Amino acid sequence: MTAPLADPNAARDHARSMAGTVVEAMPMLPPAADDLPAGVEAADLVWEETIAAGGYATRRLSRGSRVRLIDLRGDACASLQLFNADMPSERLNVADTVKVQWNAYLGHGKLLLSDMGRVLMSIEADDAGTHDTFCGPSTATSNAARYGSGANSGPHPNARDRFLLGAAKHGLGRRDVHPSVTLFKGTRIETDGTVTPVIGPFAPGRSVVLRAEMDVILVVANCPHVLDPRPAWTVTPLRATAWRGPVTPEDDAIRNATPEGLRAFRNVEDYFRR
Repeated sequence: MTAPLADPNAARDHARSMAGTVVEAMPMLPPAADDLPAGVEAADLVWEETIAAGGYATRRLSRGSRVRLIDLRGDACASLQLFNADMPSERLNVADTVKVQWNAYLGHGKLLLSDMGRVLMSIEADDAGTHDTFCGPSTATSNAARYGSGANSGPHPNARDRFLLGAAKHGLGRRDVHPSVTLFKGTRIETDGTVTPVIGPFAPGRSVVLRAEMDVILVVANCPHVLDPRPAWTVTPLRATAWRGPVTPEDDAIRNATPEGLRAFRNVEDYFRR
């Protein structure tokens, strides 16, 4: 007996019958969310997606946009790449993000700085408090050593290779994938220099809101932290919601919090003045 899907017409009919199917991890088209912050209109929503365990997502966002990331079950691990959308040779610089702010621990009010002294995104809200600027993403090699496999197509995908897939959607390649920051999984540097992972799992529903200070390309990989000590490859879905918002005003508290940060914002304003 011939399998039904061996018939092209049956395959077409089967594919069309799947229209409207909603699964846990997928982008919503058009984007829709019933828990937008006060003052945000549904018409301003530009992105709504649940990123699967081991998955990735990418989006170009305009200046002023907000991105809310929610750790749905308490074990998501959001590693981030950021690029200037109009000039991707400008990208997140983790070393400058740390040294310019005299602080290696991200949280509310902290900035994600580019390698050209500008603010790509700022952290507008954070109720997680466990983030990492030290370790970078997992790789095929690190995952193979811990789990026996780290291939993109295997059961234990790694964050760096997920970055490569996301960057490729914007015409970028391997040389463009740079050191990353990680949200929801943290590290703590002890007085003797030991790196202590702060992995959880945590309470479900913790969130971070990022504000785009430039037009940016955001790539998110949701794979286990490179220092996760658990023997099993463990990560849970991550929700991303983005909406249009106003450009940061001159009297903004985050903009004016430190002289170093203010200079980075002024560099952004000078860039858009040209």
